[in-house]
Amino acid sequence: MPSYTANTRDMQFVLHEVLKVSEAGIPGYEEMEADFTEAVLDAAAKVSSEVLAPLNAVGDTEGCVLENGVVNTPKGFKAAFEAMKEGGWTALDCDPDYGGQGMPYVLNCAVGEMFVSANMAFNMYQGLTHGAYSAIHAHGTAEQKAKYLPKMVSCDWTGTMNLTEPHCGTDLGMMRTKAEPQDDGSYKITGQKIFISAGDHDMAENIIHLVLAKAPGGGEGTKGISLFIVPKVLVNDDGSLGARNAVAVGKIEEKMGIHGNSTCVMNYDGATGWLLGDLHKGMRAMFTMMNEARLGVGLQGYAVAEAAYQNAVIYAKDRLQGRAVTGIANPTGPADPLIVHPDIRRSLMDQKSFLEGARAFTFWGAHLIDRAHKAGDAEAEGLISLMTPVIKGFLTDKGFETAVLAQQVYGGHGYIEEWGMSQFARDARITMIYEGANGVQALDLVGRKLAQDGGKHVMAFFEMIKAECKAHDADDRMKPFTDALKAASKQLQAAGMFFMQNGMKNPNAALSGSYDFMHLMGHVCLGLMWTRMAQAAYAALDGGATDKDFYEGKIATGRYYMARQLPACAMHLARIESGADPVMSLAAEQF
Repeated sequence: MPSYTANTRDMQFVLHEVLKVSEAGIPGYEEMEADFTEAVLDAAAKVSSEVLAPLNAVGDTEGCVLENGVVNTPKGFKAAFEAMKEGGWTALDCDPDYGGQGMPYVLNCAVGEMFVSANMAFNMYQGLTHGAYSAIHAHGTAEQKAKYLPKMVSCDWTGTMNLTEPHCGTDLGMMRTKAEPQDDGSYKITGQKIFISAGDHDMAENIIHLVLAKAPGGGEGTKGISLFIVPKVLVNDDGSLGARNAVAVGKIEEKMGIHGNSTCVMNYDGATGWLLGDLHKGMRAMFTMMNEARLGVGLQGYAVAEAAYQNAVIYAKDRLQGRAVTGIANPTGPADPLIVHPDIRRSLMDQKSFLEGARAFTFWGAHLIDRAHKAGDAEAEGLISLMTPVIKGFLTDKGFETAVLAQQVYGGHGYIEEWGMSQFARDARITMIYEGANGVQALDLVGRKLAQDGGKHVMAFFEMIKAECKAHDADDRMKPFTDALKAASKQLQAAGMFFMQNGMKNPNAALSGSYDFMHLMGHVCLGLMWTRMAQAAYAALDGGATDKDFYEGKIATGRYYMARQLPACAMHLARIESGADPVMSLAAEQF
């Protein structure tokens, strides 16, 4: 069975030496001293390794079972969920007015990484609840917040998001679920939703479904969509549970991975619901959930790969195969360990350099969310809006690729279920699809986010890179980082210029290159993160740090990324500048 140990040392490095959270001047960050965050992360790491990780394979093999209209979760899940609730882990960054602990979102992300690495399917139950909590917190009435949020913060009640229908996924304007207004101000919700993660289960006494539906008078397309609170069990005015609502599980989907999470078909047969937010403005309210969920899915993409990588390293050090070409490394054994071979080193370095860069990128994104929400920083809000499709799309694409690389280290054993590497690859695969498939993320980035507010946010990003490089002009040690980052940034700017010059007269020229642009920008973002991490590592060494292995390893890993991964930017630019013709030249009948 695979193991997992949270990399709290690297998390602390990113929080305190790269982001310097305790000095950030963001409300709530003043308590984020290293001793405090270390205590929180160490406690979460213990839960991850002792409670969640042992159930990962159990959830994969047992899955969820629908019996008599109720979904039963795998063995051990209910007890683990109670442990999570009792430890306050479901309430970490939630509003204290509703029972939360009020900690920064960036710390919640660090803890969330551990929980996902240990057991992604399990963590989704509380993760979806957090998204539903955020939507109600942002758009609900005072009465709705008082009625639902305390129980959702504690996860006595969990939450879901209901968007997709059998005939429409991304194109939500086609949805058929209807909401009929009632005299008492409620609505009757009728329709079917599919792919509903944590749609039903036996770990909470109620489930609060947030359902997109069309109410009368909204018109066609997404502009006519509203968002509704539809509890599994109706809630009385005094907060007690009442009658069962007219919502039922049609079936549990049979999936490639995340078997421990119940992905349900949900049938609404005149179920009672209440409007959340403004009528016909449901997309705005739902996107409160979606934006948070997309950063969370980007985190899932690399967090599952982190667990796979850890096990690949253990295997590469233990498995004896062949001899090192430069001489015998293990003279007392029949062969040398796999890790002596350059191609295994290449694979592991690809994994390590991506994972550590992805962690820094995601934590920085969470830090921007804190700055936007807690400090009212409009520039941070614009920057994280720009970065969200990159975090989601790039990190999940590369996260799945990394999980497969880790599986490959095992050779044939990686393809055998008992070794557990297959589960990491299968679980990671969904991250590229849900919460907006990655092709849609790329279209959102190029079609909407680049031009948002007149392009000021992407221009601010370029200025940020320029300032970062300029700050290290006098330090020759930083040249492998700054030179590579400058070149990659220029390639990203050239790609943007191509879109500006060609996109208006031929939109396909921009859209054909959107996926490459997302990856090009992802590499530039990780290059920026590695430049910042290298500077922090050099500063620690200059200051006499005793943990030299950590900092020297950090610099060497960063140099690898800049030398071996950032050159992919040139390839992506070449593809973008080839335009639409190579992509669009075939007629549909020729495929």
